[in-house]
Amino acid sequence: MERLPLTVALISYNEEDRIEGVLKAVKDIASEIIVLDSGSTDRTVEIAKEYGAKVYIENWKGYREQKNSLIKKCSQEWILFLDCDEIPSKELKRSIIQAVRNPKADGYFINRKTVYLGKILNYAFQPDWKLRLVKRSSNPRWEGGNVHEYLVIDGKTSKINGDLLHYSYRDIYDHFSKVLRYSKISAEDMYTKGKKFRLRNIIINPVSAFIKEFFIRKGFLDGIRGFIVALSTTFYTFLKYIFLWEKNIRER
Repeated sequence: MERLPLTVALISYNEEDRIEGVLKAVKDIASEIIVLDSGSTDRTVEIAKEYGAKVYIENWKGYREQKNSLIKKCSQEWILFLDCDEIPSKELKRSIIQAVRNPKADGYFINRKTVYLGKILNYAFQPDWKLRLVKRSSNPRWEGGNVHEYLVIDGKTSKINGDLLHYSYRDIYDHFSKVLRYSKISAEDMYTKGKKFRLRNIIINPVSAFIKEFFIRKGFLDGIRGFIVALSTTFYTFLKYIFLWEKNIRER
């Protein structure tokens, strides 16, 4: 297969158990693979180089700024941003090839589906459209907070078919460890923006989060996995406001 004028761009840190899966999935379509590592102590960098990736090492600057630094290192006409725990499905790869060869937009949203404890979630976390495939000439940049960063461009966007399979959590311990870490980062972002804690935040917001994930998004159709996800979003929502409360009282 002739490779596309496409850079696959990733950030990494100690991903030796997962990075090979994504590199193996894209090596036949990408003319360039760029990995920006933040000082891995395992075999992440070695594995990336085995797949022909250009590897750069920089100190961690937060998700948003790390990914913005990644953009500057890409040289191809198109950029596909992936995380080390994301693997394009075969249908998505076909859609990417078609979009790059016959573009009808400057950027494309891709739906991401989480693979949780060995099973694809069809309802929980759905839909999860992410702008990931963009023209380098469209001025792509990552904006938002330090954990909920998002990609924006100047130009027309569209959607493509196929799923981006997200192997986000190695196990339940990893899942809830990330919930704890991300909720703290979210609280720091809210605090920086001047948001104040309100008692209703820890009463109404967590309940709303559970209802949205389990009932409105029909997470219950994913069985016990959907229930665990709904609880984790409840836990995340509660924690980020508790962390915000802690920062507010320390300020006083």
